[in-house]
Amino acid sequence: MFRSFIRNLLLIYFLLISSISFSQKPNIIWITVEDISPTLSMYGDSTAKTPNLDELASESLIFTEAFTTVGVCSPSRSSLITGMYPVSIGTHQMRTGKDVFGWGSRDYDGVSNAIDVNGDSIPLHSVVTPPEVKCFTEYLRAEGYYCTNNSKTDYQFAAPVTAWDQNSNNAHWKNREKNQPFFSVFNFDVTHESKMWLHRDKPLTVKQGLVPLPPYFPDTETVRNDVARNYSNIELLDKMVGNLIKELKADGLFDKTYIFFFSDHGGPLPRGKRSHYESGLKVPMMVRDPYEKKIRYVDDQISFVDLAPTTLSLTGLNIPDHFQGRAFMGEKKSEILRDYVFGSGDRFDETYDRVRSVISKEFIYVKNYYTNRPAYKDVLYRKNIDMTNEMLMLYKEDKLNSDQKYWYRESKTREEFYVRSEDPHSLKNLISDERYEDEINKHRMALKNWQDEINDIGAKSEKKHLDSMWPRGIQPKSSKPDVTVKDKTVTIKSNTLGSSNAFIISDNDFEPSLDDGWKLYHEPIKVNKGYIYVISTRLGYEDSEIIKIKL
Repeated sequence: MFRSFIRNLLLIYFLLISSISFSQKPNIIWITVEDISPTLSMYGDSTAKTPNLDELASESLIFTEAFTTVGVCSPSRSSLITGMYPVSIGTHQMRTGKDVFGWGSRDYDGVSNAIDVNGDSIPLHSVVTPPEVKCFTEYLRAEGYYCTNNSKTDYQFAAPVTAWDQNSNNAHWKNREKNQPFFSVFNFDVTHESKMWLHRDKPLTVKQGLVPLPPYFPDTETVRNDVARNYSNIELLDKMVGNLIKELKADGLFDKTYIFFFSDHGGPLPRGKRSHYESGLKVPMMVRDPYEKKIRYVDDQISFVDLAPTTLSLTGLNIPDHFQGRAFMGEKKSEILRDYVFGSGDRFDETYDRVRSVISKEFIYVKNYYTNRPAYKDVLYRKNIDMTNEMLMLYKEDKLNSDQKYWYRESKTREEFYVRSEDPHSLKNLISDERYEDEINKHRMALKNWQDEINDIGAKSEKKHLDSMWPRGIQPKSSKPDVTVKDKTVTIKSNTLGSSNAFIISDNDFEPSLDDGWKLYHEPIKVNKGYIYVISTRLGYEDSEIIKIKL
């Protein structure tokens, strides 16, 4: 009886300690939105009325120099989840498979329209990353965080069960244990490129005559209608963000949670998304610090590879050595500011090119590897946008001015160079201007050093790279892990380099699925009775067979 009393006291003590530990850790939310440039009031563009984002901005750090790594969904999202550059880990081609939402289809049969630089057909596949590369949420889960994703993944590889506690349209912080800290991603696609045509029947809430047009757009009714549609979609987005913030407040979490807001890349209109200039790479980004609630503009250059280390830094966790980004907030904040951010472009769906860009505070340097390929990428997907087809027709009819024609040039110079303050839309190539010779050399050398440092594999054909990842066209598979049980303690050991392990403990004998709440294995587990199910997984690999042990 006395032993039972002591055991209960110890249990209460450990639960109390766990609750205190949980409460001391900050919550973090990423609000990721799709396909918008910094066309918001906090960046000086009040065309769209966004009261909820304005209120959030009034208490946030607003980053004026935030950039994605690639101006399109999948590669940029691979940077976010790994803290690595796509051209370093092989996720730089857009898109490789159908693993877009939740746990992904994990099915690589079917037709792919992808063709690499040599004309070789590229089948659907999941990218196999280097063995040290993990979804950074594994480090959070090992620290006791409840991690949820709602619900787009689109990493170029299937999301492993070790990455998320929940990964679906129902994923939410509400499902965690009491006081458990959480990291939650909510993705809103109402501003996605596809909504330019899927929302054609919706009323415009922004007047066509009031929208600003960049100099590379002709002033036509079709163009104004599509630009107004983009701003109208942003207004719809604002309402969705407002509803999410209301949920945080209702749960008493608003002043206990870091809120990140950013877009995955530039806007959906022609010369935005998929571009390697500011129009494709520059994004809105703000962070509400619950402990310092005031507006402050930050002009430090931020890259998407910095988001993962910054999130770990805010939780006090160490940043893995293989990460290529730098923390810009938190305990592990880097004191080294960026002189440059780097962008890349390779295959976009069925269209191939290879471009690298270097952006400093004052200049943009671009290197084109295929000068005989046109600057305009004739991607079929964006031809669903009315203005895309109209502008292409006007170009063929020679009815565009020089700024509007620039995107359609049929060959490119080996290098390009632009002065951002004088030419914010990158329309005047000054690569031959002797006044900038020193700066051009600096940017040229910065690109070379960066490519050497991260091991840019873009020169390797996609077919050759695929053959190295999937030998003989067969996806590699994680081996079953070794599971030992001794004194009611379960120990799991991987047999595949780079793999992680997950488990489920259940009182019942059943057939587990991806949605059944797999836990990340990171230390031996105490289990008294029931069943334990174990699986091994590595990014790009097929999951191992599930091991079932009755305890």
